[in-house]
Amino acid sequence: MNFLTILPLAVVMVAGTQVVAAVLLASAERPRAASLGYLAGAGAVVVTGVTLSWLLTRALRGPEARAETDVVRFERTASRIDWAVLALLVVLGVVVYLRRHRTGPPRWMGRLRRADPGYALRLGVVLVATAPTDDLTMAAVGASVARHDLAWWHLLPFVLLTLGLLAVPLLILLLARGRAATALPRLRAWTDRHGWVVSEVVIAFFALVTVLDLVESSRRG
Repeated sequence: MNFLTILPLAVVMVAGTQVVAAVLLASAERPRAASLGYLAGAGAVVVTGVTLSWLLTRALRGPEARAETDVVRFERTASRIDWAVLALLVVLGVVVYLRRHRTGPPRWMGRLRRADPGYALRLGVVLVATAPTDDLTMAAVGASVARHDLAWWHLLPFVLLTLGLLAVPLLILLLARGRAATALPRLRAWTDRHGWVVSEVVIAFFALVTVLDLVESSRRG
């Protein structure tokens, strides 16, 4: 496994309310300032979430596992982490499926048209930190990277891609200019209809990678 394997899970992070909020902020009275505040808040939570999961998994593995002084114990610990990641992915898939009909922005998002950078920053923190799908995804990403004994920086491409996807509405605003008024509502509508399907495909892919790791570990054991 390498850091490229976890990148598709960035799609799961943003599919749903998160990208809808990004679209609405890109249509606000101060779109650039509000969008940047939103990205800062979301980015802070994503970095914190994956880092905590990475640190916790490394701590659970213990120094003897990282040093691989005891091969049998190392493989057993790695397999347990794989099973934990797989369980997280199964729960994540169920949560995404159960929430598939929750389309459209909540009523409180009507405030976003007049959002200032401070409000947008707090919104980014709250939306990512309280979303079950995001919490489960960050836990799975951090644990998987630590399980494969990859350095912390391998988490950064996932963080950057997540923020890049959330920045798409702002990029559309900056690049499309006059056409943004049409493009942004289309992006929001497409995400409402198909976002959960894309998320399930990505989750299934990462689950398959984890299962292959388990098979490989059992062969070595």
